[in-house]
Amino acid sequence: MYAVVETGGKQYRVEEGRTLKVERLRAEPGTSVTLERVLLVADGQAARVGSPVLEGARVTATVMGHGKTKKIIVMKYKSKVHYRHKTGHRQQFTTLRIDKIET
Repeated sequence: MYAVVETGGKQYRVEEGRTLKVERLRAEPGTSVTLERVLLVADGQAARVGSPVLEGARVTATVMGHGKTKKIIVMKYKSKVHYRHKTGHRQQFTTLRIDKIET
């Protein structure tokens, strides 16, 4: 059984027992969170698709921890005027373990 959920403006395919990294959530490590925006639930035989979300479906997950991704370098440059601007960015994420998919 798997589901497609939306969190942080992105969609993720989740299965029970799997871990995934999502955009940073305001939750302490070890606590349980509920993802309410379930777009699709499939069990191998049939799939239920919401328009846009399924009523009554939710995914329960446990927060494993928080972190930051590798730094990316952002460079702005204009020729002939000696303009150069270099900066970096590290996106924050939350690691979730999927506990249960409720339909």
